[in-house]
Amino acid sequence: MIKKYDMILAAEEAFARQVALGVIVTSPLTVWHTIIPFMFIFDFVKRGKIIRSYTLHFIFPRKLAIDAAQDIIEGEDRKERLLRVEKDIKAWLNALDLYSQALHDTELEVVHFLVDHYTKLLQANGDTYNDLVRNVYVNRHSYTAHLAQLTSLEKEVDRALEKLRKIGKLREKILAEQQQLEKMRQKSVKQIF
Repeated sequence: MIKKYDMILAAEEAFARQVALGVIVTSPLTVWHTIIPFMFIFDFVKRGKIIRSYTLHFIFPRKLAIDAAQDIIEGEDRKERLLRVEKDIKAWLNALDLYSQALHDTELEVVHFLVDHYTKLLQANGDTYNDLVRNVYVNRHSYTAHLAQLTSLEKEVDRALEKLRKIGKLREKILAEQQQLEKMRQKSVKQIF
């Protein structure tokens, strides 16, 4: 099961990096890139930090979910394990200075949804992440329906975040991220099925 756990986590991290890269690469190069030698190095470092930061925030609830799924499969009581997840989400949001009951509740819904998804993946047969997904969802329609539910839950998280942080640029970032997520998910469906 450790191999499956590592495959799933690695696939989620790679997906997060691709989404982040797709969002930030859409920013055009400035005049400074041609005037100042090695400006691209500073830009590269900055983009690397943004990608790492996005990946950490994207992965945190997913890692909570996959850890919980593995513990539940190994016999831990589901209700008790999900209570620990709830506390972890609250602590995470507090650490980011983003706590609100609405954001907490929507993040928790995403994690509960993902716990069920990862439980299925961890119990499936397959040598690759794509094999696991194919064996759980069987066809493109079923997997697309799963992704549509996940997207809907993520948009609820985005709405709760927007209500908490009423920043104009935040809306632009969220829209860019949602578009990139949709694009990458469509690509993954084509690769898997």
